[in-house]
Amino acid sequence: MSNTPITVRTMAEMMAAGETPEILFWVGCSGSFDDRAKKITKAIVRILDHVNIKFAILGAEESCNGDPAKRAGNEFLFQMQAMQNITVMNGYGIKKIVTGCPHCFNILKNEYPALGGNYEVIHHTQLVQDLINQGKLKVKGGAFKGKKIVFHDPCYLGRGNDVYEAPREIIQKLDSELAEMKRSRAKGLCCGAGGAQMFKEAEPGNKEVNVERTEEALALNPDVIAVACPFCNTMMTDGVKNFNKEDKTKVLDIAELIAQANDL
Repeated sequence: MSNTPITVRTMAEMMAAGETPEILFWVGCSGSFDDRAKKITKAIVRILDHVNIKFAILGAEESCNGDPAKRAGNEFLFQMQAMQNITVMNGYGIKKIVTGCPHCFNILKNEYPALGGNYEVIHHTQLVQDLINQGKLKVKGGAFKGKKIVFHDPCYLGRGNDVYEAPREIIQKLDSELAEMKRSRAKGLCCGAGGAQMFKEAEPGNKEVNVERTEEALALNPDVIAVACPFCNTMMTDGVKNFNKEDKTKVLDIAELIAQANDL
């Protein structure tokens, strides 16, 4: 991964210069504040830079999309948060958004329209797949050539929005072996973070959900567990640590796979 400094312009800076971006990159809370997820954010930015897509972020004007509040049952807080973001984005005339997180993707795409926020919303795996298909992004196997990679389907990407092929096609472009868990695609098992569970203590039981899911992945003896969600990344990383396998198996986002393979 390159250590070249990254300069990302905000919508406010771009509009002040009289310019309009092709796409708004919605960074999300995790991608902004979680140290591990920041690496995924940087990987997405390096890919966007590499293919010369003109993009911007909202910066300090971006606030939580309201997904945790809504899933935890606080509809009032969700609508307040959503309306604040919609007012900002509509003020800038935003048309197209790419997200690094399936939770952001799902809520912006499916729940913002009812509140007046109508945008074309895509997940970063869909963007990368499109760039590859259009020939704008060439993918080398790089460090992942011949490696065994297991892909864990994020709930809001897979079952929530029927996006199953994009991440898998990207993995296969890396000249790597794609291994499938028994519970995958529409039968995938949640990592345990969805529904605002990420932010609360576990309830009594005999096993953590992320431990169960990581066990399934590790049974295939993979070099990499690939994910496409910062929450899944946290849960699967914790699961790998639980089994003391972090030296053997890495947990990486699809964007990180592409960025590392292409030395971005």
